[in-house]
Amino acid sequence: MNGIAEFRSTVIDCPDPRALADFYSRLLGWPVAYDEDDWAVVTEVGSPMRLAFQRAEDYQPPVWPSRERPQQVHIDTMVDDLDKAEEQVLMIGATKTEVQPSENDSFRVFLDPAGHPFCLTAKD
Repeated sequence: MNGIAEFRSTVIDCPDPRALADFYSRLLGWPVAYDEDDWAVVTEVGSPMRLAFQRAEDYQPPVWPSRERPQQVHIDTMVDDLDKAEEQVLMIGATKTEVQPSENDSFRVFLDPAGHPFCLTAKD
């Protein structure tokens, strides 16, 4: 079924687009395709889909899992080895959340440098 439009980007508000693009470039292995003070983009080579970051001057990070300031976006990634991936994301600036809701350790929740939650999920 053809839709009205094709998916282009997920855009994430943040205080520093360049820094967040660098973080996600390292996390996903996607190169930074566009890099300005107020807008940055990472994209998988050969794919039209992209992850973009825009400066929000009044940005306040979500407080997860509290609803005080709910998450604005949540990204799930898949990894072969959760322990190894955890080490790697911590080294590039992620923070592991205190609350880990997975009962069987099939995923782990982290915050990116701007405070957005994301998950490392074990491949099936």
